[in-house]
Amino acid sequence: MPFADLPRVRLHYSFAGPAGAPALVLSNSLGTNFSMWDAQAPAFERRFRLLRYDMRGHGKSSAPPPPYTVSELAQDALALADSVEIARFDFCGLSIGGMIGMALALQAPARLHKLILSNTSPKIGTDEFWNSRIQTVETKGMKEVAGAVTARWFTPAFQASTPEKVASAIELLESLDPQGYVGGCTAVRDFDFRSNVPQIRTPTLVISGTHDPAATPADGRLLAEQIPGARYKELNASHLSNIEDSAQFNEAVLSFLAA
Repeated sequence: MPFADLPRVRLHYSFAGPAGAPALVLSNSLGTNFSMWDAQAPAFERRFRLLRYDMRGHGKSSAPPPPYTVSELAQDALALADSVEIARFDFCGLSIGGMIGMALALQAPARLHKLILSNTSPKIGTDEFWNSRIQTVETKGMKEVAGAVTARWFTPAFQASTPEKVASAIELLESLDPQGYVGGCTAVRDFDFRSNVPQIRTPTLVISGTHDPAATPADGRLLAEQIPGARYKELNASHLSNIEDSAQFNEAVLSFLAA
C-alpha cells in the first residue's frame, strides 16, 4: 500500500476501484486502521474509487507528538485527497472519523457530495474520561486499555460468536503507537460541535448502533435531527457497527449514496 508524504504527516492509504468512478473516502475510528473497512471494501470498490487511510498516529501512518485536533485531522484528509487528485468526494467516517466528517462539512463543504456519520456524536465523553484514559496509556501502555476498549466496540453476543475478530481488534489496538493514540484521544476530548452541526448543509446519513455505549442511539437521533434533511439508520450493533452488522451497514451506505 502507498504512502502520502504530506506537509505535516505521512499517511498510509489504499486507493482502489474503477478509474473514473466517483470517489468515496473512509475514515477510521480511534484505535484502529483502515483495515476496519475490510468488510466494506469489496462492495464499495465495485461502485466507487475508494480511498481508505490510516489516520495520523494510527496504523502505518506517522505519529507526530500530541495533542491532535479534529480540525487538523480534517486537513490531513483534504491533503490526502489532493495528493491523489480527488476534487470532490463522498465521505464516511466512524466515531472520530465522523467528527472529521463534521469538520469537513464546515471547513470545506464544496469538496463533499454526501456525508455518512457513523457511531459518532458532536461530543463524546467528558474531559475527565479522556484525561484518565490518556494517563493510563502514558503510564501503563496500550495493553492496559485494549480489553476495556474492545468490550465497548462489540456486543457480548458478537464477541462470543466471532472471537477471532475481537482478538484481531485487540491485537491491532495493542500495537498502536501510544503517542498516536493519545493524540487521537486529545482530538476527541477537545471536539465539541454541538452548536455547529445545524450549520451542516451536506446531504447526510447518520448511522447508530442500538447497543453503542460511546455514541448512543439518542446521540445519533439528535445529530440527525439537528442536521437539516439528514436521514437516520440504526443497526443491531455496538460501536463498530460496520464490522458487527456489515451487511446492513453496506446496504444503508450504498442506498444513501445512490439516492
